[in-house]
Amino acid sequence: MTTDQLSPDTTMNAITEAVALGRAGDIESARTRLLEIWSEIGTAGDRLHRCALAHYLADLYDDPAQALAWNIRAFDAADTLSDDRVQQHHSSLQVAGFYPSLHLNLADDYRRLGSWEAATEQIIAARAHLHVLPDDAYGAMIRTALDEVAAAITQRSTARRPSAPGPQS
Repeated sequence: MTTDQLSPDTTMNAITEAVALGRAGDIESARTRLLEIWSEIGTAGDRLHRCALAHYLADLYDDPAQALAWNIRAFDAADTLSDDRVQQHHSSLQVAGFYPSLHLNLADDYRRLGSWEAATEQIIAARAHLHVLPDDAYGAMIRTALDEVAAAITQRSTARRPSAPGPQS
């Protein structure tokens, strides 16, 4: 993200910059920076900030229990968000569009922990929200990942998916 693309929301900009570090392979710096931002905003901070930060921070943990804790935080924050708030960040966003990915992440964490029933429930919930996703690369990515996680549940595999975001062990 270049300076001319930055939003007036300095916290979202800091989150975005930390996420970029992780995507560039600097997992430790990204995790450290996101944890610093989390300590600044706290558990009662802005709901969008908490949702985005927790969602991306979960991807930086290879341990599914740690990822699950952050994914639950992201989901809980999303449950308190309004479309008005997310549209202050970007006019095209709707909270409903967050749920396929949030449920997918929970399903994958539960699957990696061997909690097959909980994983299956999250896959069902994610699929119930798929209609809100655009028919674009992002939507295709989420749909493909859902199929991968569902197949891994059927196979009773707890192995990390090669296509999962985050650190590869």
